[in-house]
Amino acid sequence: MPRRLGLPGASEPFRETSGPDFVRDDDTDADDSGPRTSGRIRHEEKITVYVSSDELLALEQARLTLRAHHGMAVDRGRIVRTAIGLAMADLDARGADSDLVRGLGEP
Repeated sequence: MPRRLGLPGASEPFRETSGPDFVRDDDTDADDSGPRTSGRIRHEEKITVYVSSDELLALEQARLTLRAHHGMAVDRGRIVRTAIGLAMADLDARGADSDLVRGLGEP
């Protein structure tokens, strides 16, 4: 029997995304007694990235692994943004020895 997904309520697109009741997913000091939100934040910039079917499959498998084995329900965009942040931090810290420089140096 197919599972039916519930639709968000009419007020969901207008929910509060800032202020004292807003809790981001990565806010480890959050008080669990207050209302929780999905942790989604608005991003002002957008890029388009083309990936191979194998890369897209690997990204989706990583998303499912994070959910199944680590209890983290994150979307592909968040995985990509986190990976970019980690790559930039590694480049800043290790320079020419960073994984980014080594990866881009390969054909």
